[in-house]
Amino acid sequence: MSGRRARGPLQRVQRRSRELQAQVEALRAESAAPAPGQRKALSQRCLQLKKLVDENTNALRNLTKADEPAPVGNYNQRKEEEENLLLKLSQQLQKLVLVLDQDNVTTNYAVDEEHQKDPQTEDENGEEDEGEDEESSEEEDSEETDDEDEDKLLDDPNVKECIAVGNFNAQQEGDLTFTKGEVLLIHDKKADGWWVAENSKGERGLVPRTYLAVHNEGTDSQEQTQEHIEVVDETADGTEIKKRTDSHWSAVRRAITENDAVEILATIGAVPAGFRLSTLFQLLEEGSQFRASYFLQPELTPSQLAFKDLVWNSEKNTIYPRPTRVSLIVTLCSCKMIPLPGVSIQVLSRHVRLCLFDGNRVLSNIHTVRATWQPKNPQTWTFSPRVTGILPSLLDGDCFVRSNSLSSDIGILFELGITYIRNSTGERGEISCGWAFLKLFTSNGMPVPSRMYELLLNGGTPYERGVEVDPSISRRGSGVFHQFITLRKQPVLAVKLRSLSAQSKDILNLLPETLIGSMCYIHLLIFYRQILGDALLKDRISTQSTELICNPILATFPQLMDQPDLMDALRSAWADRERTLKRSEKRDREFLKSLFVLVYHDSVFPLLQSTFLPDYKWAEEESEASRWKAIADFLKKSRENDGALQYLLSSENTHKAFDISELAYDFLGEARKNNPGV
Repeated sequence: MSGRRARGPLQRVQRRSRELQAQVEALRAESAAPAPGQRKALSQRCLQLKKLVDENTNALRNLTKADEPAPVGNYNQRKEEEENLLLKLSQQLQKLVLVLDQDNVTTNYAVDEEHQKDPQTEDENGEEDEGEDEESSEEEDSEETDDEDEDKLLDDPNVKECIAVGNFNAQQEGDLTFTKGEVLLIHDKKADGWWVAENSKGERGLVPRTYLAVHNEGTDSQEQTQEHIEVVDETADGTEIKKRTDSHWSAVRRAITENDAVEILATIGAVPAGFRLSTLFQLLEEGSQFRASYFLQPELTPSQLAFKDLVWNSEKNTIYPRPTRVSLIVTLCSCKMIPLPGVSIQVLSRHVRLCLFDGNRVLSNIHTVRATWQPKNPQTWTFSPRVTGILPSLLDGDCFVRSNSLSSDIGILFELGITYIRNSTGERGEISCGWAFLKLFTSNGMPVPSRMYELLLNGGTPYERGVEVDPSISRRGSGVFHQFITLRKQPVLAVKLRSLSAQSKDILNLLPETLIGSMCYIHLLIFYRQILGDALLKDRISTQSTELICNPILATFPQLMDQPDLMDALRSAWADRERTLKRSEKRDREFLKSLFVLVYHDSVFPLLQSTFLPDYKWAEEESEASRWKAIADFLKKSRENDGALQYLLSSENTHKAFDISELAYDFLGEARKNNPGV
């Protein structure tokens, strides 16, 4: 019986897998410190071994339980475990090939560069004769020029700038990662060949001198970088890239660097191969175009002579409600089976960014909701946790969504992201852990039903298709059971579309035509819109007047949309005051509006100009804690002193220098121009 089992197809594949595993481990150990000139041979062995692993994987996938000559217990589980092992081996070999090939390209590039500098070597390379004499001559010339450059770099104290001739990934803590073509400033040339260098972002670390060449200005520098122009910009001059300061190119530079960082993290196994640089975070960093503060401003008609989404109702003495094509509430419920990052990075924030999207363009502001998680179940993210007091708006998973776009492909784009800091280098970044798209209309133009949706997450960027978040979880397999198991392992985002009551519709219709935000502060937005309508439509002397309007709320309220802790401070102050109101006062719209103005002046308005409040920084725990302490202390004093006047007049408190923009609202400068795409 045991003999027949040993000859079973599954056990033969398992035995072959153990042999391949031993060969992979031996190859990895040998590649850790390869002998000179052996990298190419190791790379070829690596490719051959990967081919054998893939063949064994295919053989495993073609097996069925009926192929076994005798019954095998837990057959599907054993087969799945074996496939996971082979996938792991294949990934290890793929990473090893990338490292070895990268080193080969670097070495060959350095040799070719030296040959180009020597006319005699150039002539020899042009001949087709590949005899031993020619190869020997090339090697001697290459060694001579390498020695000359090495002496020049080591002995000349005036040479401080070097250019990277290849990509280098930090091997251990203290190393500096850099990319081919990057210009580095050398601070200390150590005799062991590991120099202290600084990149254009001010980061320092150890770099191997074998990856460096002398950086010359002008033509020589262009020749050094001509093979990797597409990685940087059109200039092909490393110095020019380093010296650019305008926002457009600095944004491109930052995106390139962070993309390289994500590739490095994927190569060392810190993140899955499907993770990418966060697309929505980059859009937020570019400027105000995709921020809620921009979309909160009134929108002008195409003629720019009137407001498109702000119309006065003289009968009811308030603004008209504006029904829109998309007006709904979406609730973020949970994210499951999200791959865990490696121990080499520390996660500062887990969150979901969402916006309206038509497959090509972002059609709204980008709204962010931070997720919570439990150490016992780190692969599951949740939203709107139970907390005492007011729930921070950053954690509120209930979001309103409004748009009047006529696009037939409009939907909600969800991008899961993590903000991280790398332990070895201290660099910060944001990575997308996957994305999902929920189309809001069917093919015949009907709204999708209000219900719970479980959306499978895609890897890559929203402009890529067919990329898995974690390729090691393959959806391919033999048999329905295998597909069912692998499907359960896929990362999923659960969201719920909620139907609106008549009262909810009336409330949402008072908001701008295009906006996404948290339901917990929607009442504050409506106060702002009503005050905006009063100032622009009712109280303005003439509709042709373009003078500045003296109104601190209109001048500063949009800033709260980009600082959620200040929005929470206003919510808290308003809730405290609202609890003291009588029923008749709560039904008086004009009274509530005037009371809101007083609460605003006694709460967030002084905080915006206080020097005790640090600048808002995303996902910095120390900054967030110090800001909230300053906010809580101020709100407490304001309550005790029945207002902020004593705080403002106290010599113990300091404020920023006065600026007219704190009071003056320039509606022509702030108003959104008509955008047909939104």
